[in-house]
Amino acid sequence: MSDFPPCPKCNSEYVYEDGAMLACPECGHEWVAGADEVVPENEPSVKDANGTVLSDGDAVVVIKDLKIKGSSSVVKVGTKVRNIRLVEGDHNIDCKIEGIGAMQLKSEFVRKA
Repeated sequence: MSDFPPCPKCNSEYVYEDGAMLACPECGHEWVAGADEVVPENEPSVKDANGTVLSDGDAVVVIKDLKIKGSSSVVKVGTKVRNIRLVEGDHNIDCKIEGIGAMQLKSEFVRKA
């Protein structure tokens, strides 16, 4: 067949050279020949309001007053939330806010502290 390595994404053997890149016709993945590439499949990439990548255990600051559904309480601007946990779904941050308790936040309403 060919002396190219299999596709790192789908392990297809039908890889071809496209200039300085290698390409897979089955999944469309392209990569640099000879580069060791690690493809993180299930790792969520969550970004804050400024585009900074967040990770588990980070501290964030709320950038907008957030009404708490089913309550008259509000999470005020500038509230610091420590030790966040990233989750899948619409609200992608699980945390505990002092004085309020367990909450789920959207990453678009926080910035990394």
